[in-house]
Amino acid sequence: MFKHLFVPVDGSALSVRAMEQSIALARSLGARITGFVCEPDIPLSAVSASPTTFVRQIEAHEARTEAHAHALLARFAELPGAAGVAFESEYRRTDQVDTVIAEVADMVKADLIVMVTHGRGAFSELLFGSHTKSVMSKTKVPLLVLH
Repeated sequence: MFKHLFVPVDGSALSVRAMEQSIALARSLGARITGFVCEPDIPLSAVSASPTTFVRQIEAHEARTEAHAHALLARFAELPGAAGVAFESEYRRTDQVDTVIAEVADMVKADLIVMVTHGRGAFSELLFGSHTKSVMSKTKVPLLVLH
């Protein structure tokens, strides 16, 4: 039924669970996985008004976030290989995480998105938001939510 799983991860303990569970699911379905990391843009409040410093800060932020994304995806890539599951990866930098997850899942032609949720209460969800709920509202790709 599902042949291509799209798995956004952020390096948290919960995202490790998404990696492990998506690999087990992909193996049982004969599916492949695209791992995805989305890193934030540099916050404007963190940059200097000096043009020279501003450029250095942006370059440092981009290098740091790109290194984090590639290291995380490299760790993810080791796991499916050991299970005989095909793996690809994608990385983007944006503050529009939910939108980009939906767009990239569509772009790679995934037929299932596998995400974890922190399971926050109503107040925390109101305060911090829910990426999972937002992705669900922005995509037509089925979404499997792990808790």
